[in-house]
Amino acid sequence: MQINVTHRHGSVDAAIEAHTRSKVEGLTKYFDRIEMVEIIFDHTKNLQEIELIIKLDQGEDILATGSSEELRTAVDQCMDRAIRQITDHKSKLRDDKH
Repeated sequence: MQINVTHRHGSVDAAIEAHTRSKVEGLTKYFDRIEMVEIIFDHTKNLQEIELIIKLDQGEDILATGSSEELRTAVDQCMDRAIRQITDHKSKLRDDKH
């Protein structure tokens, strides 16, 4: 799985970026056919935003976003949404074959 990181309107600490990468690498235990994940960090006035674009080998891309005043909270929120979308996609694939 390839992981690309992009920053908009500022930069992020290396520790938080490494924390986010490790969480994204954990997505493979939910669905193993992930080709690429693009992580986009964005900073507005008082809000930290993170966006995950998950490209699968088949099907549509999955987009998950999270925003909070704290970046770690935004990362956790975004990961929860991504996990939910991935598990829903996986269950749809399983149900279509029956």
